[in-house]
Amino acid sequence: MVEVKKRDGESPESLVRRFTKKVQASGVLIRAKKGRFHERKKSKLKLQEEATRRKNIRDKKEHLRKIGKLDEFVDPKRPNKRGTIKKILEARVRK
Repeated sequence: MVEVKKRDGESPESLVRRFTKKVQASGVLIRAKKGRFHERKKSKLKLQEEATRRKNIRDKKEHLRKIGKLDEFVDPKRPNKRGTIKKILEARVRK
């Protein structure tokens, strides 16, 4: 807990300013914000399901690329990054 005592002749504004600085320095706000958005750990089954889903998408993408139905997609706004897998599979599959 942060505690600040008023000094002789100190204005309320400077007292509040000093208190604010002490709170920030103590890390109380950071801990409170971290707890606010805390996420539970995912179960082993959920992690396995997500890994399987990613593997299936990767395999499907690779298969389409090998048979020539998938063009490489480079997002013009982000040239160093490829588009999302969903965009690639939906937009770039030749019929």
